[in-house]
Amino acid sequence: MIDFKPLFADLSTEPLYIAGPCSAESREQVLLAARDIAAAGVTIFRAGVWKPRTKPGSFEGRGTEALEWLREAKERYGLKVITEVATPEHLEEALRYDVDGIWIGARTTTNPFATQQIADALRGVDTAVIVKNPVIPDVDLWIGAIERIYNSGVRRIAAAHRGFGTQQTTPYRNAPHWSVPIELHRRVPELCIMCDPSHIGGRRELIAQLSQQALDIGFDGLMIECHPTPECALSDAAQQITPTALAELISNLELHRTPAGADALSEYRLHIDTIDSKIIELLAERMDIARAIGRYKHAHGMAVVQQDRYNELLLAAEARAEVMQVSKKFIHDIFSAIHEESVRQQLEDKTK
Repeated sequence: MIDFKPLFADLSTEPLYIAGPCSAESREQVLLAARDIAAAGVTIFRAGVWKPRTKPGSFEGRGTEALEWLREAKERYGLKVITEVATPEHLEEALRYDVDGIWIGARTTTNPFATQQIADALRGVDTAVIVKNPVIPDVDLWIGAIERIYNSGVRRIAAAHRGFGTQQTTPYRNAPHWSVPIELHRRVPELCIMCDPSHIGGRRELIAQLSQQALDIGFDGLMIECHPTPECALSDAAQQITPTALAELISNLELHRTPAGADALSEYRLHIDTIDSKIIELLAERMDIARAIGRYKHAHGMAVVQQDRYNELLLAAEARAEVMQVSKKFIHDIFSAIHEESVRQQLEDKTK
């Protein structure tokens, strides 16, 4: 019997909005952000205190000192405050400064040993816990992390979708792979699922679009990075928006309710959208390789168009189409268009 409870029983807003800077950089920055975010109508304030950076030497947060700033923001502006923890020691410190909740980051969720250590430290603690998805698109690993926290006795749990790492060329910092959180919802329908469009997009101009998509899918809320002066941020500057932009984004969001009986259709359409996104990503990757091939041909005095190779690719594609019961003409037209675009890109790249 799953008996999840609301993250914050005294907050009944729908959707649930969480906002704040990527990192708590200074007392002045935290209090200014908290004031303006509260004015925008958001009551849950997020800020990173310990920042897991990819390379040493990057800004890794202010640590325990910043927890005092969060507590002051909480008291001054009547906010709930949450921060990321990656170790039991982080958790102990955060709770000592009266945080209202924590989140577990993607890198930690990916590591079952690290997640279990935090789960063990949470035994007997009543706090809100948000579990971000693992770095890789593995719904079982995500559910496993949530189960570890649940088994510790915590009941105020939510998941946060922040996208997945990819080596492919995409418009996003972390590919959304919407089918993964949809599968999470299918398996654990009682779970509150948030979306972190800031980490998915990686660029502030993508946040509004991703936020609307998440709500259209049926997410329960949004977790958005917001900084008084994003261009000066010490971490993830490109994906943070101002409090003014946050208020405008929230006011422009459209809340749709799925008509009875339309859930299956919505899931089919979303599946189509996910596939279409993958097609575009794969085509972009193919063009990257085509340009590299073009540069190789140019360096070795080879013609751009290799007709024998093209005929070989086309015949192989048409043969696969027959096996998969797809129209040969359809596949012929698609691969002809792809080849034409590859040639165009090789010729264009050659002139640069």
